[in-house]
Amino acid sequence: MAKLYGVGVGPGDPELLTIKAMRILQSVPVVCVPRSSYDSDSFALSIVEGVIDKARQEIIPLIFPMSKDKDITKKFWDESAIIIEEKLKAGKDVACISIGDPFFYSTFIYVFENLKERLKDLAVEIVPGVSSVNASSAAAILPLAKANERVAVLPATYEKEMLSDALKNYDTIVLMKVNRVFDEVLAVLEEMGLKDKSVFISRCGTAEQRIVWNLDLLKGKELDYLSMIIVRKQG
Repeated sequence: MAKLYGVGVGPGDPELLTIKAMRILQSVPVVCVPRSSYDSDSFALSIVEGVIDKARQEIIPLIFPMSKDKDITKKFWDESAIIIEEKLKAGKDVACISIGDPFFYSTFIYVFENLKERLKDLAVEIVPGVSSVNASSAAAILPLAKANERVAVLPATYEKEMLSDALKNYDTIVLMKVNRVFDEVLAVLEEMGLKDKSVFISRCGTAEQRIVWNLDLLKGKELDYLSMIIVRKQG
């Protein structure tokens, strides 16, 4: 059977693609790209357009809707797994690209787990990518950790109590996808005296990259989905 590749393409800057990612993406006959809907563009595809050859390679969109309804998302994960399974059984290597890293808050994980159940002899290789956490730290010129400092990474589903505990117990706290909960997070940061130790980063590595240290400027604003806050308590 052919091989499945999970390929991380980084946060947005094509220059952050690894040499290995480029080599695999140029060699496989099939490249699967994530989209949030049938008529939307693929941000991940835009990162690698200069690497792949659409005339020679088959580019297949995989639909991953932005929904918290597990029945809805599972339907699309199943459909994506079936598409990939057919290509693998036909002897074609498949590369599934993921923004950032394929095993770090990536929808690819669910498709991969689905395929593992379908194909007991699944051959797979994961190509790590630069995560948005590391890229945002670099863009803001803000170290994530040194010596024995501890780092916490929280997704957007955190509750206030969970957020407060993390802010108390860790030296650096990365809050992912804060766009819908920004005002609530800002209130907690202000309450705990950490607002001035925080930075907001969105669309890291793209032409639309935004870095904001004065979080008050963002209160009540509509923010990009690809956004985070890094809170660094030390130095």
